Amino acid sequence: MKKNNIKILSYFFVPLLITLAFKYVSSKPAVNDISVSNQTNEIVKTSSKIEVSEVNFNFDVKPILSDKCYTCHGPDDKARQANLRLDIQDGFYKSLEDNPNHYVINKNNPNESEILKRINSENSIYVMPPPESNLTLSEKEKQILKKWVSQGGKWEQHWAYTKPELPKVPEIKYKDWATNEIDFFISNKLESKGMTPSNLEEKEILIRRAYFDIIGLPPSLDEIDNFISDKSENAYEKVIDKLLMSEAYGERMAAIWMDLSRYGDSHGYQDDQERIMWPWRDWVIHAYNTNIPYDKFITWQMAGDMLPNATKEQILASGFNRNHKITQEGGVVPEEYRVEYVADRTVTSAKIMMGLTVECARCHTHKYDPISHDEFFSLYSFFNNVEEDGLIGYGITAPKPNLTINKKDINDDLSFVNLPDSISDVTLMVMKETENLRNTYVLNRGSYDSPTRLVKPSTPKAVLEFDNNKYPSNRIGLSKWFFDKDNPLTSRVTVNRLWQQFFGVGIVATPDDFGSQGNKPVNPELLDWLAYTFQNKDNWDTKKFIKRLVMSSTYRQSSKVKKENRLIDSDNTYLANYPRQKLSAEMIRDNALATSKMLVKKVGGPSVKPMQPPGLWDEVTGGGGGSLAFYVPDSGENLYRRSLYTFWKRTVPPPSMMIFDAPTRDFCSPVRQKTSTPLQSLALMNDPQYQLAAENLSELIFNENTSIENKIIKLYRTVTGRTPIDIEVDKLKKYLDEIKELNKIEDKIAFNSLAVLVYNLDETTQKS
Repeated sequence: MKKNNIKILSYFFVPLLITLAFKYVSSKPAVNDISVSNQTNEIVKTSSKIEVSEVNFNFDVKPILSDKCYTCHGPDDKARQANLRLDIQDGFYKSLEDNPNHYVINKNNPNESEILKRINSENSIYVMPPPESNLTLSEKEKQILKKWVSQGGKWEQHWAYTKPELPKVPEIKYKDWATNEIDFFISNKLESKGMTPSNLEEKEILIRRAYFDIIGLPPSLDEIDNFISDKSENAYEKVIDKLLMSEAYGERMAAIWMDLSRYGDSHGYQDDQERIMWPWRDWVIHAYNTNIPYDKFITWQMAGDMLPNATKEQILASGFNRNHKITQEGGVVPEEYRVEYVADRTVTSAKIMMGLTVECARCHTHKYDPISHDEFFSLYSFFNNVEEDGLIGYGITAPKPNLTINKKDINDDLSFVNLPDSISDVTLMVMKETENLRNTYVLNRGSYDSPTRLVKPSTPKAVLEFDNNKYPSNRIGLSKWFFDKDNPLTSRVTVNRLWQQFFGVGIVATPDDFGSQGNKPVNPELLDWLAYTFQNKDNWDTKKFIKRLVMSSTYRQSSKVKKENRLIDSDNTYLANYPRQKLSAEMIRDNALATSKMLVKKVGGPSVKPMQPPGLWDEVTGGGGGSLAFYVPDSGENLYRRSLYTFWKRTVPPPSMMIFDAPTRDFCSPVRQKTSTPLQSLALMNDPQYQLAAENLSELIFNENTSIENKIIKLYRTVTGRTPIDIEVDKLKKYLDEIKELNKIEDKIAFNSLAVLVYNLDETTQKS
């Protein structure tokens, strides 16, 4: 880019767009329409009597008990009061310890149930929850408990610990709207709430949505136009099939897996020196593109090194377990950190596979879920037989156990590893089991130096008991346990995370917590249908499952909101329309690179260092220095690779990515935050990468021999994927004229500023 152009832009353009950005942020309406919110509040205020229909223990009662009762009457025996448990069936039907004639639930005389007397008492000594707990029950919560007791007070096992069965596909009114079974469940829920689904989205909006969701990149104008002109019945399906076969599909899926697997290019902690793990990332991309079944995808990562006659590819896949942080700081206790590594592998595997917060049980029995202190360390023991160092020396990029890949390996079996010509081999961390290496003990308060009871490999019994006659007591056995036909969590957690990928929020809005404190599923029948189908009919075929999601009418709905639906469901919880979503940090940058024709579509290989603020790493360099002491940007094509390949230093992640809600990758992250801040607009205005993209695109379009109106239309379509309406073209033309007149600059430079403005639009950074 010509330096004088950037300089001119900085003088007139940055102040102007800062003003526009803040004006936009301050004037943007809240997610919930104010008038709708006020109407809803009035409805609540005018409801003098709370009516509670038939209640469900799991979805209505248990959330109340978990929030208000489990702290004192839950699984943790050390915190438990009055020897009373309300997280298990027996606790509800027993007499009180200090008054044997009183029962928590009196089946013969429900009104005499102690639970009802306590929650309605005005006696500060007698009332539950006690005042000192700072917990209170709302009137509606009291009515729910009363209704439940009057219905018989039936206890049920937590919904997530029951094996998914195949629900019957419901009958619906809007059969003509539905495309597949997903739509029947969605429409049935909408009908029960008094809502109607939305019409299908316009083609140019729909194709952009599908492109970003499946490959993480925008469609070109030719691809949009070809789809619009294709009048065949399977035009959309052809697009989906093409996207699923694209190499970019594997990159898109891998970007999500990097968050889950806590991938980084440095070891973390203070000195934070470089590590080499990118060949494992190449494998993840390859695994998605070749559509390795999900059970195999996970098993190889959990225990690829332990498979019979394990191949180098399978051993490479096991590097998943070594993505945690590792310290190089002198003076630490090596065993303390080695224990942290094993605990990290335990917690990460549990979040990804079970959606449970097992880390809560590291120091004591879980206060809300039936996971004991002993069970945490029984799970921990699966990962505790690796001969690794808690403290590694400076400059070691791949501490033992490790795997070296050379040119011969790549020619023979590992062709998906993109090894640069400049190096002959590469070494990365993997797993290597050493049988009987060490015993595993329950650590008091989770501390490395406080071993107590000896434990053997096992899993939480509340989920599914680990059968030692059925599974070997190692990571192979754990993998088999995860994919056992009777395991109630693996398929549910997986399909919920895939649903979140395409709809923004999972059917369970807490993908990392399917326990008592997590959100209940908004459509439990649909969740179980998807889980059962993925496991038993699709045989863990991820591409097949994704195609079913995006082919549904639910996914293809318009994002336009019907006023009558918003009055009932202001958050669009039940999907009466497609939920608009901000693009991920990677997509926002990649969209700028792709639409400006700057993106280098090269798959795999070492991480790259695009342009970043000067002195990025200077202030956080620890005593180690080394290759990561200073940030030195790459040159040439490495400046314009997909964001998936951006070098990830854990102590200083790429700042632009962080501004757009990317996690730090210190730990497993099943869901990203969703924010909208002035910093995001400022990044889009000031980051040289976006300015370069704007200049490159504006030059390509401005030099075409056509009218200024046509140039504006092409610019807008290229960046947003949508053809602007006449009033939008007029406003953009007016802005262009004002910029030109105000700054006395030539048309070409003014068109640059227009391009940056379009890149900054809300529509550009969202999919709808």
